[in-house]
Amino acid sequence: MEQLQFLPYDLQRQVLEFTRALALSVPRGVAGRQLLQFAGAIPRSDVELMQEAIEQGCEQVDTDEW
Repeated sequence: MEQLQFLPYDLQRQVLEFTRALALSVPRGVAGRQLLQFAGAIPRSDVELMQEAIEQGCEQVDTDEW
């Protein structure tokens, strides 16, 4: 931190922007361990329906899309 004061203003600004970008790249959310309490909360039949819907609707490539 002390060395920053010796940099020209434009380089200090670059360092500031870089540190802000780093702060934004930090993963946010909840640790998986905290989510374990919800394991099994959705009935298996519902999970199977969701999985089937995902496979039918999302795992297809539309070659005419582009």
